[in-house]
Amino acid sequence: MRDAGWELERVELDEGDALPDARAFDAVVAMGGPMSVNDEAELPWLVDEKREIRAAVGAGVPFFGACLGSQLLASALGARVYAGPSPDLGLLPVFLTDDARSDPVFGHLPAELLTLQWHGDTFDLPDGAALLATSPLYPHQAFRVGETAYAVQFHLEVSAAMAQEWGEVPEYAASLERVLGPSAAQPFLARIAEHADEMRADGARLFERWLTLAATRAALGAGATS
Repeated sequence: MRDAGWELERVELDEGDALPDARAFDAVVAMGGPMSVNDEAELPWLVDEKREIRAAVGAGVPFFGACLGSQLLASALGARVYAGPSPDLGLLPVFLTDDARSDPVFGHLPAELLTLQWHGDTFDLPDGAALLATSPLYPHQAFRVGETAYAVQFHLEVSAAMAQEWGEVPEYAASLERVLGPSAAQPFLARIAEHADEMRADGARLFERWLTLAATRAALGAGATS
């Protein structure tokens, strides 16, 4: 986004940052986290965040959500978010759907993408959503609502350094040990490092095409802030 000339405003709700009016921005990006979108009793800011996402998408503000961000979009638009059949953790493929082939963001990606999966929840598709990517265990891997609201359950943005940092977050470290075993965390992180460039290249193509859509819409307004 910086390379494309966008001005970024970072909001970390879990650190106590105030939630701005999302409709005042030219685009909204929501990334991942160890919490569930259903943890509203313990994390009441989730209620307000989902309200702002719903208002922004309803107003046509371009939205991109990854992992938790995808679940936030689904929940904000009235779809159910719930525990999956088993934790989805690993470097795993997703497969583009027929709708993805004609999609302006996904249409130029390979039919099969290697992705980092690190989640335990899944979601139903919101009404009117187009399914763009799927996998055998978690069928809803990516979707689009309207023309500029996109969500991906997986990660394509993780570098080797980021993966190592995630492995040091207590909640993530606990999930690695619980699912993979205490001796498997470092080999897993090493495998991410091995494939990071491939995944990030696909992620860059995907995100740049979404930014093109967002910039087109922003050109109708007064600025470019996310």
